[in-house]
Amino acid sequence: MQTPEPLGGTRPTSRDVARVAGVSQATVSLVLGDKWRGRVSERTAGAVREAARELGYRPNLAARNLRLGRTRTALLVVPALTNEFFAHVYTGAAAAAARHGFGVVLYPSPDGVGPARDPFASAQAALDGVIASSMATDALEAFRGTDLPLVMLDSDPAGTGAAAHVNLDVADGMRRVTEHLLGLGHRRFLHLASAAPSWTFDARAEALARALRGTDVRTVRSALNVADAREAAARALAAPGPRPTAVVCDDDILAAGVYKAARRLGLHVPEDLSVTGFDDMALATVVEPELTTVRLPAEEFGRRGMEALLAVLAGEPHRPDTLPVALVPRGSSGPAPGS
Repeated sequence: MQTPEPLGGTRPTSRDVARVAGVSQATVSLVLGDKWRGRVSERTAGAVREAARELGYRPNLAARNLRLGRTRTALLVVPALTNEFFAHVYTGAAAAAARHGFGVVLYPSPDGVGPARDPFASAQAALDGVIASSMATDALEAFRGTDLPLVMLDSDPAGTGAAAHVNLDVADGMRRVTEHLLGLGHRRFLHLASAAPSWTFDARAEALARALRGTDVRTVRSALNVADAREAAARALAAPGPRPTAVVCDDDILAAGVYKAARRLGLHVPEDLSVTGFDDMALATVVEPELTTVRLPAEEFGRRGMEALLAVLAGEPHRPDTLPVALVPRGSSGPAPGS
């Protein structure tokens, strides 16, 4: 079906929607504002919504609401909240927002990774700004052509389209992991990398490659779940040739999969195989031995992201912000076998 051309420029307006649907602008406002019940028929409401979809129309409420101070609401776009890290990010963002009379609406990606669906397809469109994880970078497409300020979390600081960037020093975290393992005598490594496309995982991989230049490093990828990580690690550890003595994982969840693979192969952690993670979730102290990992200040990360958005809304300049991380050595890392 061919999309009708909007009137008066490239950005469609409510007048264009009214023209295509054959109704008044007042009716368009009622329907898209979800105030149509009892005032217009379901058939008419459906025609208005269809016309808006065809035109790619999005209510440009953000600038008006910000000037009038009506919504005081931010959208936080993250992967699924089954990932503990992002639950803590939300906690920090919500606490900072509450101190300034703001609320935070969560928009998790339905698939847990990759781009979130267009949040403007839902009833809410009256927002003051957006905070988005780099794991949902494609959500940027949903905000192009709007006046919403965007703060990106854990994303390329040289990227365009965002009003501010707040990062974790994940490259330093990976350097700390490799220095720890090299100091324990390890020279054969397996990098169990996240298969999720994201700047943060690319940054970890680049830092690891630089730090381990001159050693034996193999990289395999896995989805961010224990079952896939177990299978990927088991295949890599059972492959012909000298077995790695240390597995560096992009995430604590992946490390849990390595534990299971090691047990299946009759290997002991850390006597036969050292394992490290990233994030320092609760999982890190549930597994046995407890996991050596990189602690990321998730709540502080969310707080800084919200404060960056508030600064942008107030018209204040915001410099890129990078939070330090910390290595937490535990029982899963030990001397390389035979060292």
